[in-house]
Amino acid sequence: MTADGPTAVARHPEPSAGPEVVTVGESMVVLSPDPTGPLARADRLGVSVGGAESNVASALAALGHRTAWVSRVGDDPFGRRVLRHVADTGVDTDLVAVDPTAPTGVYLKDPTPDGTAVHYYRSGSAASRLHPGVLDDPALAGARLLHLSGITAALSPSCAALVRRAVTDRPLPAARVTFDVNHRARLWPAGTAAPVLRGLADAADVVLVGLDEAHTLWGVTDPDAVRDLLPGPDLVVVKDADVGVTALPRTGPAVFVPALRVPVHEPVGAGDAFAAGCLSGLLRGLDLHHCLRLGHLCAVPALTVAGDTAPPPGRALTDRLLALPARDWASLDLVDAGLLPAPATGRNGR
Repeated sequence: MTADGPTAVARHPEPSAGPEVVTVGESMVVLSPDPTGPLARADRLGVSVGGAESNVASALAALGHRTAWVSRVGDDPFGRRVLRHVADTGVDTDLVAVDPTAPTGVYLKDPTPDGTAVHYYRSGSAASRLHPGVLDDPALAGARLLHLSGITAALSPSCAALVRRAVTDRPLPAARVTFDVNHRARLWPAGTAAPVLRGLADAADVVLVGLDEAHTLWGVTDPDAVRDLLPGPDLVVVKDADVGVTALPRTGPAVFVPALRVPVHEPVGAGDAFAAGCLSGLLRGLDLHHCLRLGHLCAVPALTVAGDTAPPPGRALTDRLLALPARDWASLDLVDAGLLPAPATGRNGR
């Protein structure tokens, strides 16, 4: 990386090589009002697929990384849909188990003027039966990165044990462990989750956390306070919504990159897209400034669609935007830059 932009070139080993990135966690079928509106008034529901860890895996695959997703789905139509969807994004799903006696999880979105609420139907799901042994497959041994989130730790005792083992025992010894705190209040209250998530995060190599959830969980109000609470990781990345993101390495100065001005359709899934971009930058050897920029660029498409995922921008475009001077980044017009399509106009240009 030079001061003006990225110089690293991602290498893509032969297809027979094992995964570069492994993600672990539950994905579900998502039911959303179509057209968008309050769930209580919906006459039709659109069907899609969502899950934090598979969202990250899919975005990383689109960014050129060999990625495997480890999970469990039910032997049912929803499970087959989840598997097909994730595999179609280029992610290796060979290590996803199909459970003959437990269902695939489902969640419903409820868009309202105050934001989108979610309603889970995942208790007793196939993925809640994930266990610490799922990372012992020799096919995963050479992975460079293992990505998990706090969602998995909330699903069941065996899932919690899986995440604890991943961050403490390091069953994939060559992999950096990355952990997105991803507190979900509907799965466990902050009082219960706070000490567990802090312990897991502090044992990881790279942590991503929203400043809002850090305040809810631990009462902190700024990125430096988050870093003080988590002295263990090599890197802590604190996301502050539409303000920007701060990366705090264990040694060296903090790095802040302001958020881009995005017309938000729905924020669900944007954090996963940001994580994928940031982690892709780390895998490519980019400096922290450009890792955060890449995260922002990948989040833009996800913020502007109703679904949980959207393809990240292409490599040529992102490399050009990564190289922008700071003042040009801060004033970036997303349409002029090619990140968003121009607004539709009528016959008279209005």
